Amino acid sequence: MLRFLTIFLITSVNVNCIYIVNPGPKYPPTKGEVWPKPQNEITELTYYTFDPLNFKVKVTNNTCDILISAIERYSYIVKSNKPQQDHRPVSVTERRQHARQAQTLQLGVLQELQVQLTEPCEEYPYLEMDEKYRLNVLAVSVLTSASVWGILRGLETFAQKFYISRDMNELRINTSVVVDFPEYAHRGLLLDTGRHYISVPNILLTLDAMTINKMNVFHWHIVDDQSFPYQSEKFPDLSSRLLIFYDSLYGAYHASMVYTKNDIARIVEYARLRGIRVLPEFDVPGHTRSWGNAYPNILTSCYHENEVVGLGPMNPIRNITYKMIRDLYHEVQAWFPDKHLHIGGDEVRKLCWRSNPEIREYMQKNGLKVEELHALFMQNTIPLLADGSKIVVWQDVFDENVPLTSDTLIQVWKDEWIHEMVKVLKTGHRVLFSSSWYLNYLQDEWPMLYMADPRRMVRDETDNNTLPAGVIGGEACMWGEKVDDRNVISSVWPRASAVAERLWSAPTLGETSPRPEVYQRIEEHVCRMNRRGIAAQPASGPGFCLV
Repeated sequence: MLRFLTIFLITSVNVNCIYIVNPGPKYPPTKGEVWPKPQNEITELTYYTFDPLNFKVKVTNNTCDILISAIERYSYIVKSNKPQQDHRPVSVTERRQHARQAQTLQLGVLQELQVQLTEPCEEYPYLEMDEKYRLNVLAVSVLTSASVWGILRGLETFAQKFYISRDMNELRINTSVVVDFPEYAHRGLLLDTGRHYISVPNILLTLDAMTINKMNVFHWHIVDDQSFPYQSEKFPDLSSRLLIFYDSLYGAYHASMVYTKNDIARIVEYARLRGIRVLPEFDVPGHTRSWGNAYPNILTSCYHENEVVGLGPMNPIRNITYKMIRDLYHEVQAWFPDKHLHIGGDEVRKLCWRSNPEIREYMQKNGLKVEELHALFMQNTIPLLADGSKIVVWQDVFDENVPLTSDTLIQVWKDEWIHEMVKVLKTGHRVLFSSSWYLNYLQDEWPMLYMADPRRMVRDETDNNTLPAGVIGGEACMWGEKVDDRNVISSVWPRASAVAERLWSAPTLGETSPRPEVYQRIEEHVCRMNRRGIAAQPASGPGFCLV
C-alpha cells in the first residue's frame, strides 16, 4: 500500500509540473488595433472593405506642404497593405461563416477620407504643439484637427486601423470613432552618433519608426569623446583629418563618417514633414575629448605626479574655450531651427580640473571649490547661445546649483530618480524623464520599460496631484557603445514602442505588468513596423509576420 501511494504521489507531481505548449503564436496578434493606444476609441464589429481604385482623400479646408506630403505618404502606405492569399484548402464551414459575416457585418466599400484642418498650418513642430485629432471611420470617413500636427497623428491612426481579413482576401477597416491626444508633450528618442556613426539612411529610418509610434522629438547626441562627426563650416578641423607628429587623427572616425550641412538639412526637413522636432545636443564641458584633436588648448591637461597624462574636460578658465563654444553654438542653432538646444553638462571629470596647476591656482585665487567651477562654467556658457534660445540640460547641472531660467528643461537620468524629479519640480523647473528608459541596457525588455510612468511615480511619492504635471515628457535613450548601423534599428524597436505608448496613452492605474491585450497589440504593431521597412525584433516569443 505504501509503495502504491508513493508511486501515485510522484505521478501526480509530474503531471502537475508538465509544461504544455500549444501550436501557434505565443500571443496571437490583434487586427486593426492602434499603437500607441488612443485616449478614447469606440470600435464596432461592422467594417468596410478597401478598394484602392475606388478610394480618395479629400482636403476640405486648409492645406500646406506638410499636409500634401503626408497624404501622399499615407496613401501609399495603405495601398501597400495588399492581401496575401493563403492557398490552403478552406472548409465548407469556414466558407459559410465568412459569407454569413459578410452579410451581417460588412457595410460596403470605404469611399473617401475627408481631411479637415480647421486652422492654418504651422511651419515647424515645437514643444507643446497641439496634436489632438478626431477620426470618424465610416463609408465617408472624416479626420479633423485644429493643427497640422494633429492631422499627422490622425493619419497614422487611420493607416493602422486597416487589417487583412482572416481568409487573406480583403483589406478591412472597422467602423470607429477616435478622439485622441498625447498624455505628455515631449516624447523623445535619443540617438548617440558619437560612439558609433549611424548613417543618414538609418537616421531617416529611425524617424519613420518614430512617426509610426507618434514620437515627436529626435534628440540627436551627435558628438562625444570618441568622435566628432558634425562637419562644421566655421571649424572644419573638428571633424577633418589632421597630421600630428606624423600620426593621422580624425575628429570623425573617418572622412566618410561625417554629417554635412546638407545631411543635417535633409534630416531636419524629413523630421519636420513628420511632425518631429530635431533637438541637437553638443555636450559641454565633459564628453568633449574629440574636440581636442584639432583644438587641444580648449581642453584641460590632466596631471598625475606633475606629469601630463592626457586631456580632460574643457578648460573653464580660458577665454578661447568660450569663444569657440559661442561660435560653434551659433552655427549649430542656424542649422537646427528648434528653439531648444541641449548643452549637456553631465559626467564632468572634476579630478582632472583639480589636478591641473593652472586651474588650482585660479580656484585658490578666487576662493572656489571644484564643484563651483562646474557651475561657473555653465553660467558662462548659457549666455553664449543665440537670442531667444531655450536650453535643456542633464540633471547634473541642476544638482550643481547652477542658476537656470525657469524655462530650462532638466533631464533626469541617474539613480534615485523619483527623489530627483520631486526636488526639481519643487523649484518650478520642468522635467524630462529618462532614468528607466536606457535602451543601451540591451537585456531590458519592453514590458519593464512599459510600466515606468514618471507622473505616477511623483504622484505616489508625494500624494500631490498638481506637481506631476511638471513632468512634460521623457526620452528613450539609445547610447551607442554597443550599437552601430547593423543593429541599431532592431535594438531600439519595439522596446522604444513601449516608451512611446507610455508617453502618449492614458496612465496605468494600479497595474504592475502589461495586460494580455497589450502583448497581443504589440505583436500586431511589430509586424506593422516590419511591413513598413522597420526591422523591429520579435516582441514576446514565437509567432510570425507576413511582410
